[in-house]
Amino acid sequence: MPVPDFLEKVLTARVYDVAIESPLDAMPGISQRLGNQVLLKREDLQPVFSFKLRGAFNKIFQVIQKYPDIKGVITASAGNHAQGVALSARKMNIQAIIVMPLTTPEIKVKAVKAYGARVVLSGDNFDEAYKYSLQLAEEEKLFFIHPYDDFDVMAGQGTIAHEIIRQYPDGIEAIFVPVGGGGLLAGIAGFLKAVKPSIKVIGVEPEDAACLAAAMKAKRRVKLKEVGIFADGVAVSQIGRNTFKMIRNRVDEVITVSTDQICAAIKDTYDDTRAICEPAGAVSLAGLKKYVEKHGVQGQTLVAINSGANMNFDRLRHVSERAEIGEYREALLAVEIPEKPGSFKKFCQLIGKRQITEFNYRFTDANKARIFVGIQMTHGIAEKEQIIGHLEQKKYVVEDMTDNEVAKLHTRYMVGGCPGKGVQNELLYRFQFPEKPGALLKFLTLVGRRWNISLFHYRNHGADYGRILMGLQVETTEYKEFKLFLKQIDLPYWEETNNRAYSLFLK
Repeated sequence: MPVPDFLEKVLTARVYDVAIESPLDAMPGISQRLGNQVLLKREDLQPVFSFKLRGAFNKIFQVIQKYPDIKGVITASAGNHAQGVALSARKMNIQAIIVMPLTTPEIKVKAVKAYGARVVLSGDNFDEAYKYSLQLAEEEKLFFIHPYDDFDVMAGQGTIAHEIIRQYPDGIEAIFVPVGGGGLLAGIAGFLKAVKPSIKVIGVEPEDAACLAAAMKAKRRVKLKEVGIFADGVAVSQIGRNTFKMIRNRVDEVITVSTDQICAAIKDTYDDTRAICEPAGAVSLAGLKKYVEKHGVQGQTLVAINSGANMNFDRLRHVSERAEIGEYREALLAVEIPEKPGSFKKFCQLIGKRQITEFNYRFTDANKARIFVGIQMTHGIAEKEQIIGHLEQKKYVVEDMTDNEVAKLHTRYMVGGCPGKGVQNELLYRFQFPEKPGALLKFLTLVGRRWNISLFHYRNHGADYGRILMGLQVETTEYKEFKLFLKQIDLPYWEETNNRAYSLFLK
């Protein structure tokens, strides 16, 4: 679609029947820290706590103008788009059906029903729910409202950019936008590059769901094999067809950020605004911080879009645990110390006045012990390297676990010593399980019939998926059969048999 046509679509979009013009708030704390003026576009303050109702309402309004006798609308979503469609349909007095995966938490189902929509649960994931919603749309003669890959939806989201340049007409250097399927980024880029092309538009994605970065590199749409689910609002395996057409030549840069960096941005947002954003809503601020560090910019005005605040309260524990690491304020180390009285005291003396945030220890043998220790820092990565260097100078064996996902998710809670005689033929795997009744039992039953489970640890952070670390005893002669079994199960998995956290503390 040519830019002039899209510009007109944004300027004529109908969103304010349901949406508010969200404020552009200053963030004094992080602005001072970064040496730039940081502004936050507060889409978390919308009636459904997300920007999604803009695009949903605009699309439904346009459809009704074209087809006034339409029976109703349907979509597939387990998140913010579902609530946006439900509220918009109620406003326009038409029927809405939302197809959600069977794994959707009850709190999300109730939120959609509260807006008067009919909820249909189908499939174990979004792709299955999506397919069924298209089938149901045809059977019941309903109009499908795509979550992002539609120009009317993009135009609705583009009204955010229009508001930003009205609220702050001059001096914005760059706007940072979270990316999932690309509807928000396409809408903002399409409008800004027609009106204020000097403003940089920068897309930000989680490292484990970087479908746009992959597409930009390949110069075509790429489907990711696995997608991380922490920032579930942007956990999309493939950028939209229409959104990519809008994005590819209008976006100045794409940045990826880690889970820890997202958690740190959630904390930054809370510190400055007392607002708690969802992980997808914090992605843009995490990208802004990484951009400042990468390019060394100073004295600029930078805008991050807080796209939503639909945070499950249970996830805050995980955010709190990881925020300090994401801000480079905590180091996680595996250290070998002598197994004798006074060793811990001597170790603490070497650390000095720094706060020890956690300390996990279990007897290993008569001569040495391994500890898993968290140390608070105030000067970032350079201080961590200084601590490690100081310990190694004193003849301690040190390994950095700060970026080891197995260590952060599982090992820190499992330090209990290695089996006395070891476990024969043990393989270690991480699995990602849907929080669906019976899913884990079914898997354990299948595995237990053939291979012994020798290690097991489960973690959930209030998400739709739980994370499991599992040890399995597999004879060498059975390895091909086991690999075939893994291919046949419909679950994301990662082998961690050679992970150092496993070798040091659990093997």
